[in-house]
Amino acid sequence: MKLIRTANELNAGNRKVCLAIGFFDGVHLGHQQIIRQTITDARQHGALALVITFDNHPNTVVAPARVPPLIYSLSQKLRTIESLGPEALLLIHFDKAFSQKTGEAFIRELAAAWTGIQSVCVGSNFVFGYKRGGNVELLKHLGGELKFSVHGMAAVSLDGKAVSSTRIRDAIRAGELDLASQMLGRAYSISAPIMKGDQLGRQFGFPTANLDAAGLALPPNGVYAIHAIVRGKTHRAVLNIGTRPTLGDPNPSLRVEAHLLDFNGELYGEELEIVFAEKLRDEKKFPSVDELKAQIARDIERAKEIF
Repeated sequence: MKLIRTANELNAGNRKVCLAIGFFDGVHLGHQQIIRQTITDARQHGALALVITFDNHPNTVVAPARVPPLIYSLSQKLRTIESLGPEALLLIHFDKAFSQKTGEAFIRELAAAWTGIQSVCVGSNFVFGYKRGGNVELLKHLGGELKFSVHGMAAVSLDGKAVSSTRIRDAIRAGELDLASQMLGRAYSISAPIMKGDQLGRQFGFPTANLDAAGLALPPNGVYAIHAIVRGKTHRAVLNIGTRPTLGDPNPSLRVEAHLLDFNGELYGEELEIVFAEKLRDEKKFPSVDELKAQIARDIERAKEIF
């Protein structure tokens, strides 16, 4: 998949372009339907299948107080989209200038950059452009003029309810990770870079990889048995999500820390993907650090039994 940041970078030659447009957080079953329809259109018409998405959530610019936690980091989203097989992806930087562009101007600019647009595929409730002025009806109007077809794809349903990024976030926060996985169409996971922590885990005898998971939707605080994927290898691991109440930090912050059971070495700056296996226990405050260390050892033994 070729990654481009402006429409003019796409070398489509004489081919028209089939577009899938959306933020695609989580790349869930509904998003997959949109992207696969675009690839099907491209194959049928000898066109190029292009996914268009954004590097940050539009609300970071237009409604900063209402930015939702993300299911996937940007790198995880791009990898997942690539796995579906589009030929290229246009990653747009969503800034103030872009937010003020009308939906019509956006589509006309894209059409002018290439031989033409063959089709546009979006969700049926898709809105875009300045003040959300664009929708499927606008796309159909422009399609009649610019000679492209439009698919406004109905939502995929699971258990009688629409699959959506919002519903998946709710499931993650409730700890319903199996439900989240069903809606994603793959095992739910978190992917984030490893940052340097305070190395307390190392002092306790349980060194941890500290994830920079700021802005991501996270399961409830607690201790989990997980599979940790880094540098192309999968490791058995134990994950703690929480504020470490036993340590009595006067300004506690949420931490996501993984102890890899069969790894020794430095991982700072690497991206770690976490696939959840089972929750071991809730987070709790222990009477002493020694009791906390003893519990961590028991957590590790329990995780080994699960694996």
